[in-house]
Order: sequence, then structure tokens, then C-alpha cells
Amino acid sequence: MEYTFTLKYQLTEQDANHDELVERLGAAGCDDALVGTGQPGRIALEFVREADSAQEALMSALADVKRAIPSAKLIEAAPDFVGLTNVADVVGVTRQNMRKLMVSHATTFPTPVHEGRASIWHLAEVMSWLQARGTYKVEASMLEVALSAMQVNLAKEVEVRQLQPKVRRDLRTLFA
Repeated sequence: MEYTFTLKYQLTEQDANHDELVERLGAAGCDDALVGTGQPGRIALEFVREADSAQEALMSALADVKRAIPSAKLIEAAPDFVGLTNVADVVGVTRQNMRKLMVSHATTFPTPVHEGRASIWHLAEVMSWLQARGTYKVEASMLEVALSAMQVNLAKEVEVRQLQPKVRRDLRTLFA
């Protein structure tokens, strides 16, 4: 099956030559990615990768990029972090409809990752919630990619090695 997803990276100064990066990425197996270099110090790769699962597609792409640009630091795997407008677009409803759902089901609607003027959710959590309601069409492959991207981002964010030992122990107790 074909899976579409995006990987966004921060580059180091020695990886500033975009033409060279594109060549290295192609040689490492990333010839199925559209490479975006519009933001200085960043690179985004939109993959359309054939694999048996979304997780396999993402993991193989991450490994390929790591081989090509070992010093690049993953910023985000997408689709994952979304606002209501993004969710509405994916599901095929209006933003107002999504907001109405969120407000009228405040106790069961997924908790945002960031709450504020522009709240952000994990796309997979909202799609799973909508799917469980049974009244919205959720594309299975998109949900699978969103779940896999969320797992990559959660693993990236945890970065347990950066936590102080006491904090690590306390959090393990709280979240066990």
C-alpha cells in the first residue's frame, strides 16, 4: 500500500548545500520524496512510500534520511499536530462543524496537545474519536499514517535521556 507523510528536519551548517543534500537523499533511497528547502536551516520531505504498513513506511524513511544526513535533527513527522481546520479538511466537514462537535462533546472530545488561542490536537486521536462515533468517514490509511506519525513524535518528545534521574523516576510513577 502507498502511504503519504512528511518528515521535517533541522539541518546543521555543514548541510547547507541543498543540491548536495538532494543527491545524498536520492542515493540513500529517498527518491520517493518531494524535497522542500524553502526555509533556511530546514528541510521537509513529503514521502509517498510503498510498504506493508504505515509504521514500516515511516521507519524506513527515517532510516533512509538518517543514512543520507546523519546530523539532521527530526523536528516533526506529519500528519500529526493539527488544528480544527485541518481536521475538518481531512474529514470533509466545515471548521464550524468540528468546533460544534468539540464544544458539544467537551468531556469526550480528545484533549488538545496545546490549548490556547490556536489549540492543537493529535490528528489520530481526533480521527479515532470520530470513527468511534460512526457518523464520519475516516480513511483507514490516513488514520494509520496519523497514528504512526504520532508515535514517532511522542518518542521524539520524550527524549528520556534529557530528563534528570529524579524527574524520570517521578514521572514513571505518575504515568505508570
